[in-house]
Amino acid sequence: MEQQTTSKEKILKKVRQALNYKSKSSFQNIDLESPIFVRPEGETLSEMFVKKFVDVSGQFVYCDNQFDCVDKLLDLIEQRKWKYIFSWEDQIQNILDDSGISYYDKKEHLDKIQASITGCEALLASTGSILVSSSQNARAMSIWPPVHIVIARRSQIVLDMKESFQIMRNRYGRNMPSMLSFVTGPSRTADLPATEISEIPETIIGAHGPMELILFLIDDRKQD
Repeated sequence: MEQQTTSKEKILKKVRQALNYKSKSSFQNIDLESPIFVRPEGETLSEMFVKKFVDVSGQFVYCDNQFDCVDKLLDLIEQRKWKYIFSWEDQIQNILDDSGISYYDKKEHLDKIQASITGCEALLASTGSILVSSSQNARAMSIWPPVHIVIARRSQIVLDMKESFQIMRNRYGRNMPSMLSFVTGPSRTADLPATEISEIPETIIGAHGPMELILFLIDDRKQD
């Protein structure tokens, strides 16, 4: 009796054939090295980043130095009357400890979280994105709270994703963090259905994460 070939076997056979006999590319001499993003003439990386960051609804706070950052952070906490602020990153905790800002670093009260404070790996001028990683305990802190606060330095601004990955390779080598995330403004989605058939679905802020993304940028470099 002739053995029948299943659909799965047919698919695997085609995959094996594709791997063994690769077709020639229809496009030769493709330039994969030249940068996609170019800094506008007369504009610094910092100016480029801030413009892009604000365009994606990020809230930007300029800080002349670390002391100025702490003062403005204290003002924000007092204005918002926050009581449950979380931080799980050693470097950020040191800043908060030195300034006397109370915070939680355990999971017991995570359901009451009002804001989180994290650092970041890099800031991307081309898109206004913030690169965070699990090495800074940003896995939950960048998606769980209604407000995500990032403390960063001007020296962390790079042009694009390619430069940010090079920084990560230089920093971690083969011990890369298990999670990398590019945060581009507060969480949003336009996938929710409209209430009426004729309506176009609206963009909903905070659908899958923080409703606010606030960046405190410490100016540790007067030019870039």
